[in-house]
Amino acid sequence: MFSIDEFFDLGHCEHRALFENTENVWDALPKIATYLQFRLKPGIHGRLIGKPFVSGAVFVGKGTVIEQGAMIKGPAWIGENCEIRNGCYIRENVILGDGVVAGNSSEFKNCLVFDKAQIPHFNYVGDSILGYEAHLGAGVILSNVRLDKAPVKIQTPGGPLSTGLRKFGAIIGDHVEIGCNSVLSPGSLIGRDSIIYPGSQWRGHLPAGHIAKLKQEFLVVPRRD
Repeated sequence: MFSIDEFFDLGHCEHRALFENTENVWDALPKIATYLQFRLKPGIHGRLIGKPFVSGAVFVGKGTVIEQGAMIKGPAWIGENCEIRNGCYIRENVILGDGVVAGNSSEFKNCLVFDKAQIPHFNYVGDSILGYEAHLGAGVILSNVRLDKAPVKIQTPGGPLSTGLRKFGAIIGDHVEIGCNSVLSPGSLIGRDSIIYPGSQWRGHLPAGHIAKLKQEFLVVPRRD
């Protein structure tokens, strides 16, 4: 029902085999661990600044720079010409494409990030897929677990659709912009070329090429001494 084409151009992902034989776009998420288990060939071909922590189960492509203070536990596959900045925490089963920026106080877990995506400041990306040149503003959180711990459901015109996943953050399409300090509820689907305004609490499906506008009202009153 939610096809890959609404969200991604697979030409911008070296790991498009993850999407083979998938009905819905999120079906790639449970495949990441097995994919890395059989295809990952550890090796550091980039540059380390200082002494970041990089485990043995990590591949780092040419031209990638990993700054001191970063921690990469792995298994993880990091492409070429990436910036892994101070304070970045990359946990298990993470795949970053080429030219990705992973920044300070940003945490990654069981996720796939397409080429040239930017996740630069105070972000959480768990059990999610980010498309080509997608950008998360500072403080954006992709929440991946319901409060009741039940399987994540997607709201559709025909009613709720269970994903069968207890942990599922968001699908962020190509060229999507998510404004600062926004929180996306589990199972959020953001179509390519869409925008979510800063400070939003988003839930559900935003179709491709749309803008979710947040409107606030301020009451301005004189200051009292």
